[in-house]
Amino acid sequence: MLTNLIDNAIKYGKQKGTIESSFYKLDGKRVLIEISDDGSGISEEHLPRIFERFYRTDLARSRKVGGSGLGLSICKHIIEAHGQSIHVRSKIDIGSTFGFTLSKRKN
Repeated sequence: MLTNLIDNAIKYGKQKGTIESSFYKLDGKRVLIEISDDGSGISEEHLPRIFERFYRTDLARSRKVGGSGLGLSICKHIIEAHGQSIHVRSKIDIGSTFGFTLSKRKN
């Protein structure tokens, strides 16, 4: 999960930009992990489909940086298999934040 989200932040973030990771305790049972970049962002029209297999927001740009369009879909399936959720927030020219929840370790 983290490798894919950080790799995407590097690919689609600004050159010499910033990538941040954040970790939050939620309700005592879960943690929220977020990876943010200050890249070009994703237009709102694409956000509902971003986790679909093979979905590309910009075919020309995607070919240039490589990849199959499966990474976010695989992330979504892994997280959902653990009964958790994944989300994205993005604004054009501001950047994107991808986050997912995980259950805290049981003692």
